[in-house]
Amino acid sequence: MAVSIKGKGKFVARARRHMRLRKRISGTTERPRLVVTRSNRHMVAQIIDDTVGRTLVAASTLEAELRSGNENKVDKARKVGELIAKRATEAGITAVVFDRGGNKYHGRVAAVADGARDGGLTL
Repeated sequence: MAVSIKGKGKFVARARRHMRLRKRISGTTERPRLVVTRSNRHMVAQIIDDTVGRTLVAASTLEAELRSGNENKVDKARKVGELIAKRATEAGITAVVFDRGGNKYHGRVAAVADGARDGGLTL
């Protein structure tokens, strides 16, 4: 995969880290990839089977049940992890490969992973 990312800045650095991760991480049918996308306001988690290139399960803070509430962003991220774990077990998925999307495994990204583990997924 010959992708060249040029320039400076934190967004370019995150994209570079993500490409470095994606060289090694791939989702299979037995163990799909749990990818976390983080913005300043929201968290999106998807479980993707890379062999067919299809999203199997998704959860986000943009959904109505998670959008309302007075929790902070870390608590909402944990709920996203629990929700995606619940939906994954309903779809018959028990183990996933965690893709942090080039972000540090800290704060909200780690909260999604912890919520998924609490929900019953094996990371």
